[in-house]
Amino acid sequence: MENQPEKKFSTGAISATVWKNVREKDGKTFETKTVSLQRRYTDKTGQWQSTNSLRLNDLPKAALVLEEAYKYLVLNEKTEATA
Repeated sequence: MENQPEKKFSTGAISATVWKNVREKDGKTFETKTVSLQRRYTDKTGQWQSTNSLRLNDLPKAALVLEEAYKYLVLNEKTEATA
């Protein structure tokens, strides 16, 4: 089963993506969520690239998108638990 992006939070070149990961173990299927963080930039040739390395000025933006991803996960977890 392929992992799918569920939600993306971005500000400027920084983004956090929430991934839905479906796994099978002992004949049972279960779902986990992970978050990836990246910075987009253009290289010397003008091509878009991605990196996980952040500069000093990227840190506040990273904190913002990670907080939004956290809120999304926690709020949806509570909603799913009560459904």
